[in-house]
Amino acid sequence: MKRVAIAELLDTDSGTPAEIAGSLSDLHWFNQRFGGIATAESMIRNVAGKLGVSCLSLLEVAAGSGYVPETAGENLQHDGLRLEITLLDRARSHLNGADWNGRNRAVVGDALALPFPDSSFDLVSSTLFAHHLGPAELVRFVDESLRVCRAAVLINDLVRHPLHLALAYAGSPLYQSRLTRHDAPASVHQAYTSAEMRSLIAQTTVARVDLARHYLFRMGVIAWKR
Repeated sequence: MKRVAIAELLDTDSGTPAEIAGSLSDLHWFNQRFGGIATAESMIRNVAGKLGVSCLSLLEVAAGSGYVPETAGENLQHDGLRLEITLLDRARSHLNGADWNGRNRAVVGDALALPFPDSSFDLVSSTLFAHHLGPAELVRFVDESLRVCRAAVLINDLVRHPLHLALAYAGSPLYQSRLTRHDAPASVHQAYTSAEMRSLIAQTTVARVDLARHYLFRMGVIAWKR
């Protein structure tokens, strides 16, 4: 199954505020039910264990409302691990109130030119964002994230597979937003395989890559900084 780049409606701000909110709600559902949060928790535990720390600062790129890192952080507290979260998205409308919830700092900015000094955070993370980027953009994003992090870049994303595409279409009646009915299969079409992801990250300044497959066509990538 060849990768095909398809513009996603949520990226182009094509919907009304209600449609955007519905699409973000669908994303929450995907991440809760189909491995997104579990993948994030697994990667963060992995890094914390290797570093031997109980507190990590994390920049979530293309964060939306911050549902994934916030939920993962709440769950990880039970293991004695604390996250200090900063959210970044290109549009304030996508942040969906995250900048005034009093819990996390939220910033509007460009994922390919992160508005932070070198080594500002322990981790730079993204969830369901990497597949939006073409190969050259993905390399640039990982390099920029490696610049801003102190330890590792975490990529939590989809795996392209024909069965995954069939599931994305089959779920259409359950989606809240018409944007999701277009964007869900589009996301699978333009997702990367594990081999493609490894090959692209190898072109960056990364020291080492740990890549694991997770529940229902998820991949969790830890790109370690030199």
